[in-house]
Amino acid sequence: MILGFVTGLVTANAAEWYIHKHLLHEDAQRKESFFRFHYAIHHKTVYENEFQDEDYQKTILEMWNPHSQEAFSLAVSAIAVSPLLPVLPGFTLGIWASIANYYRVHRKSHEDPEWGYKYLPWHYDHHMARDQEKNWCVTFPLWDYVMGTRVPYKGTNLEKKDIDRKNRKSQKAQI
Repeated sequence: MILGFVTGLVTANAAEWYIHKHLLHEDAQRKESFFRFHYAIHHKTVYENEFQDEDYQKTILEMWNPHSQEAFSLAVSAIAVSPLLPVLPGFTLGIWASIANYYRVHRKSHEDPEWGYKYLPWHYDHHMARDQEKNWCVTFPLWDYVMGTRVPYKGTNLEKKDIDRKNRKSQKAQI
């Protein structure tokens, strides 16, 4: 059971990497893609609002928005693996735990950017760096390391330059 649970966690992290890269970015660049909400709306909002996304202040039932679309996608994923429960209970529970944790930490990181900056620096790096086509894992960067897509940004000279550039731009806009 424990080995199955750990295997479920690792598998879910690999799926998180793959889905984020291929569906939420590559496929989402097509205008007709269901996943466009992530790439076209969520990314723009987070980048422009210093890692915060106000859609998470809305309930998932309030309106069809990136938050509710994300919750729907995660629920469908949880349902899709549920037939495995009788055969692979530990594995299925590991997947379900990962899905719940994904929703929890992704939402918290965009509701409380300071928390996200401190506890999910790889996710901050994904959204706030100039190259948002790296750092695909949200919950833990295991598969980013495995696939060679973990690129630190937080605390680098490039981050400092970008913050200075944004501050100068903001000051000019206020004048």
